[in-house]
Amino acid sequence: MQIRVGFEMIYDCPQPTPMIFNLNVHHTRVSDLVGRDDLVIDPPVPMAAYRDSFGNWCTRIVAPRGRTRVTANVVVNDSGLPDPVVADARQVPVESLPEETLLFLLGSRYCETDRLSQTAWDLFGSAPTGWGRVQAICDYVNRHITFGYEHARMTRTALEAFHDRTGVCRDYTHLAVAFCRCMNIPARYCTGYLGDIGMPPPYSTPDFAAWFEVFLGGNWHTFDSRNNMPRIGRVLIARGRDAADVAISNAFGLNTLASFKVWTDEVVDPGGATSMPSMPMP
Repeated sequence: MQIRVGFEMIYDCPQPTPMIFNLNVHHTRVSDLVGRDDLVIDPPVPMAAYRDSFGNWCTRIVAPRGRTRVTANVVVNDSGLPDPVVADARQVPVESLPEETLLFLLGSRYCETDRLSQTAWDLFGSAPTGWGRVQAICDYVNRHITFGYEHARMTRTALEAFHDRTGVCRDYTHLAVAFCRCMNIPARYCTGYLGDIGMPPPYSTPDFAAWFEVFLGGNWHTFDSRNNMPRIGRVLIARGRDAADVAISNAFGLNTLASFKVWTDEVVDPGGATSMPSMPMP
């Protein structure tokens, strides 16, 4: 199947403002792109690109005074299959973990493992190890937090989400990531596109999504404590320790996000047919 993904964001800056964007499809999906997902800046400005310490592709500009429109639009080839479930994936002892995974055991800006460790062990210490323990964490977080865009707060941490019991997908993800790390399971934060392909209506407002990956049985596996079920059509943009590492934009000066649109749509053939069955209800 094919999925069209993209966005349009309009920033209003009172003066020239340096900005960094983390918006390109992740390099692990580049071979799936039909065309290029280059950022288009209007009015045109010089752009420089680099790869950050997590391997994400970032773009630097200086936005001029006034309004700047940033957009991208590309078609992605996708298997059309839901997230794999590997129920027998085992937890790897810390002493046997590859060095590159150890960073994702540690606390970070939004994931206070030191303050959540005892809570995590009280809640999940008796859960099966490996895949079963991560699923128990997702089940708990999914029940514990009430979703609502009115609850969104950029500075909310995992500990605050635990106490507030409200939030958006990033809050579900931060809490689940923190709990996994407390249980000695490497976990990394992911952001990208995730539409409602295969899901019954009503459909949610299009937005960027957050989920996470854990290292079990020698491989990284996808989990989603917000939706808490395998989903079709994830398109990864970036990975990091938490949302601070994968912010879609960082502006170094005053600015206002005047408009924000995201799309993630299955490409339908001219006859109107699609090849994908609906996902089962959870």
